[in-house]
Amino acid sequence: MVGLGSTEDVNNGVYHNGLNGGLEEKVDELRRLFGKVEGDPLRIVGVGAGAWGSVFTAMLQEAYGGLKGKVLIRIWRRPGRTVDRATAKHLFEVINSREDVLRRLIRRCAYLKYVEGRLGDRTLYADEILKDGFCLNMIDTPLCPLKVVTNLQEAVWDADIVINGLPSTETREVFEEINKYWKERITVPVIISLAKGVEAELGPEPRIITPTLMINRATRVPMENILYLGGPNIASEIYNKEYANARICGAEKWRKPLAKFLRQPHFIVWDNGDLVTHEIMGGLKNVYAIGAGMVAALTNESATSKSVYFAHCTSEMIFITHLLAEEPEKLAGPLLADTYVTLLKGRNAWYGQKLANEELSLEMGDSIKGKGMIQGVSAVKAFYELLSQSSLNVLNPEENKHVAPAELCPILKMLYRIMIIREYPALAILEALRDETMNDPRERIEIAQSHVYYRPSLLGQQP
Repeated sequence: MVGLGSTEDVNNGVYHNGLNGGLEEKVDELRRLFGKVEGDPLRIVGVGAGAWGSVFTAMLQEAYGGLKGKVLIRIWRRPGRTVDRATAKHLFEVINSREDVLRRLIRRCAYLKYVEGRLGDRTLYADEILKDGFCLNMIDTPLCPLKVVTNLQEAVWDADIVINGLPSTETREVFEEINKYWKERITVPVIISLAKGVEAELGPEPRIITPTLMINRATRVPMENILYLGGPNIASEIYNKEYANARICGAEKWRKPLAKFLRQPHFIVWDNGDLVTHEIMGGLKNVYAIGAGMVAALTNESATSKSVYFAHCTSEMIFITHLLAEEPEKLAGPLLADTYVTLLKGRNAWYGQKLANEELSLEMGDSIKGKGMIQGVSAVKAFYELLSQSSLNVLNPEENKHVAPAELCPILKMLYRIMIIREYPALAILEALRDETMNDPRERIEIAQSHVYYRPSLLGQQP
């Protein structure tokens, strides 16, 4: 596999395997699109420093940070969040287990503060350690050092490309704040959203609100300039150069040059024009990942039980996809791949396991220390409440009557009753697998494929 060399190599302008010229060409193409002149760098800002947001920004810094004068890469996170002593102690152990990281910190005169933090003689802050390459949600994976800005106005006011690394639950609020700083802008920025979460808007017509739509409403940046990047990826594995792929979705003007710009030897980026349905599917798989974690914990990692769950949950996802996409078959590969990796190792599956094992409780909320926001929790609520609306009723041929789509999705319904209204314990997820009607999961798929269930209004589109 082709690598980019060490962070020091990249930042010193030394590139291996002939990649230097390719990187400059990709930067120059983007600079031309933004109308950049000599001496005016392309300004890229990551907003939000969770695991994926930090890794994504760090990958760009590692690849392009050495092109001084052409690219300026920064990341914003809120100031003030402290690192507790136990985490500081673990962080110190990680540092000392990695010779390259240890040497780097000593060279930067930053090592002593981690010694003091471990001893409790100094309080470390999340934004402080991020400058040294440590994301609080992923401290076992050291990143390259990042330029961290804690003042939001300073971070975004002149940004050309803004990367939304915020959870969907925080996107609207932060971008409404950003909009205040863009009042006097002449040029229109490009925004790449990494968020995988949704909200439901029930009136006047039921519809799904995605992070890109939240950003559009908050900033009035046209949808042509807002893109979504998603795919089957685990942040720490991608930063460690495990082979991965993703899709950037949106208007052709930006998605094709950005796909080239973001592509690296170990991280292949394709492009696609269908932004909204890809974005929604990214939120949908988080719903079923929580249930997968519950099933794994409750059955002692039974491969048979997990496969039964997979059969049922994928049939529900395919059914829901037919409501949301005119040509749902085109989404099958990306949807199932993203679902597969999330069920294997994602934070939502981890959360489901912890709930089922009673190591976490619902009262603790959906922002978990060391993991960040569990976006599947709000997605369960959004999808169930949306698909429970009588105006969306579909024909259930088994009973020859019209029902809300949620009634044909027993796992989604049970997750809602466990997690949102808290009617049942996690153990009840197993009941959703024991289909007393003896219906094969394929029958749900056949129902979807044999009836015209597509509802463009769910995406805010005209039929």
